Amino acid sequence: MKLKNLLVLTVLAGGLFFTSCKSDSSDQAREQLTTPATTETAISPAGGETAAVPVGPLTNIKFDNSVFDFGEVMEGERVTHVFKFTNDGKEPLVISNAKGSCGCTVPDWSKNPIAPGEQGEIRVEYDSKGKGAVGGKPESKRVTVTANTDPANTFLTIKGIVLKEETPNS
Repeated sequence: MKLKNLLVLTVLAGGLFFTSCKSDSSDQAREQLTTPATTETAISPAGGETAAVPVGPLTNIKFDNSVFDFGEVMEGERVTHVFKFTNDGKEPLVISNAKGSCGCTVPDWSKNPIAPGEQGEIRVEYDSKGKGAVGGKPESKRVTVTANTDPANTFLTIKGIVLKEETPNS
């Protein structure tokens, strides 16, 4: 079946965004996922750009666990965790972005499409510098993963308690 204009409705950050792409067949749309131009940039209602949203057929992403509790760490320690996932759909999975809720949480992921049934990883590093408190301070940071899934955003959480050494009064 030929599609002259495919209107893609994407909901991001609480707003509605419309992008269009031309496709002569679903095979061409599938091929778009493996070419460098696999995303379109959405424009927020305020006029600023948001994460690029992959275009083409949708698929599913399934994480082994979407929450990692690192327990207790001393302020200044870095915590690294690898979130493992599977492309649980029938189309190639393209992750266009993964963004931490603050600069202390940095994700890293494969930029290549993940074939159906294949597994991938998102490595997240959390830097606890300046985040601790005497007696411990709960910390919870979120990573937003944007991919050609429905919904387009999936959320990962890294959390724990950050302790700070008591300093003796001089």
